[in-house]
Amino acid sequence: MVETIVFYTLSALILGLGVAVITTPNTVHSVLFLVMNFLCVAVIYVVLEAEFLAVIQVLVYAGGIVVLYLFVVMLVNLKRDPEAHQDPRRLSLVGLALAGAVLLELAGIVVYSYSREPSAPVAAAAASPVQGNVEQIGWLLYTDYLIPFEVASVLLLVAMVGAIVLAKREL
Repeated sequence: MVETIVFYTLSALILGLGVAVITTPNTVHSVLFLVMNFLCVAVIYVVLEAEFLAVIQVLVYAGGIVVLYLFVVMLVNLKRDPEAHQDPRRLSLVGLALAGAVLLELAGIVVYSYSREPSAPVAAAAASPVQGNVEQIGWLLYTDYLIPFEVASVLLLVAMVGAIVLAKREL
């Protein structure tokens, strides 16, 4: 009963903080509301006895991602008009073709994952040779969910290269 009350209270608080993130006119306050939102999600993970996810939530999201957001807010001058410069070396068709290839790859992964026989999660967890929460996450991540994990890593790599290209003025 207590867990239910805590869960619904935290859920209402998370929804309220989410609304505050997108309605606050000050960007720094918006990022601070986002930090509080991430911390409330970590508390929900603790209530659900997923301590590893709670620690990852605090370290990755409330720590790393929000610091990145604050750096972007501090470095970007929001009062300046956007640049009217158009880069003549921009290859829009190549970018469109690469985006289409990534979309086709993701569609292929979805079709492949739905065409496979669904395995029961309990049977998969019972068949794994490891015990414990973190070990089971690692086992499933590198066996059953290897392709989505690799796709996510490629997407993060593309985002990192894109951020470097955007941050650099001349290549």
